[in-house]
Amino acid sequence: MNAQLRLTEWTSCGGCAAKWGASLLSELVSELPGSFDKSLLVGLAPFDDAAVYKVTDEIALVSTTDFFPPLVDDPDDFGAIAAANACSDVFAMGAHVVMAINVAAFPEHFPHDAITAIFAAASKVVTEAGGSIAGGHTIRNPEPIFGLAVQGVVHPEKVWRKGGAKPGDVVMMSKPIGTALALAGGCSTDKRAAINGMRVLNRRAADQLRELGHDVHAVTDVTGYGLAGHGWEVAERGNVRLHIETSNIVSYPGAAKAAADGLRTGGDPRNRAYVEGRAVVHAPDERAALCFDPQTSGGLLAAIPATREAELSAQGWWRAGFIADGAPGIVLEA
Repeated sequence: MNAQLRLTEWTSCGGCAAKWGASLLSELVSELPGSFDKSLLVGLAPFDDAAVYKVTDEIALVSTTDFFPPLVDDPDDFGAIAAANACSDVFAMGAHVVMAINVAAFPEHFPHDAITAIFAAASKVVTEAGGSIAGGHTIRNPEPIFGLAVQGVVHPEKVWRKGGAKPGDVVMMSKPIGTALALAGGCSTDKRAAINGMRVLNRRAADQLRELGHDVHAVTDVTGYGLAGHGWEVAERGNVRLHIETSNIVSYPGAAKAAADGLRTGGDPRNRAYVEGRAVVHAPDERAALCFDPQTSGGLLAAIPATREAELSAQGWWRAGFIADGAPGIVLEA
């Protein structure tokens, strides 16, 4: 069944590239009423990777949800990637995953074996993340959609946020970038490498950051808005200037060539629009395209003191840039 079924033929846009543009979404969120509950440590003002609610002096609940149409053809890959992507927001807040709820929508005539495979793959990944699937909800829909609502726990004083980056910090990434470009323009081997990368949980990366203690100044995960868009959010929240060293970029096989050949994915213009007026681009467009490429189940981005860079580099992280004084914004260096 899996060899014959191609999930991407059931949808027009998949993965985190299916997200609304960040500019429009920010406008909508700004119109929502704020919370007056002092126990809500992280909500919409400002928004972060997940919501955080203080339960006791020792425990805070972290809650998020993420779902999208298929970006890959195999049901097992789709379920695993969707689960890893949803769990990522919990890890980006410094929390441990404890529970997840499936969020699913499928056409009524969608192959039942494929649905079973998607659910099974997601359950396996959530178990690897440290949690359990505790339920879910499935509705009818013309296009397949799958994701999860994930809950985690963290000490209220150990929550990571997008804000907090300091001048002199280096910015490190735990995974390559270029998932959308690799899937759109890479060969079968390139696509497999990107798929394998997207299936990898950010649990290990979060554990590595915890070893740095208070030297973790800002964290986010790089997903639909790309390295540039999520980098801008770190710069804005920290009131700093983030310089992305595009010559250092580590990308998935095939992504850089696709960008050099002029390929641009559907999320590229929306991500460029998000940072318009906030970004200075000195890099050639083929490198800039990697920064604007929408990621699915991307890595963690962390701002840490330069003195701790070597520790993360030795564990497979790569240096994406550095933090400097200046008006909030990003600079894409050549």
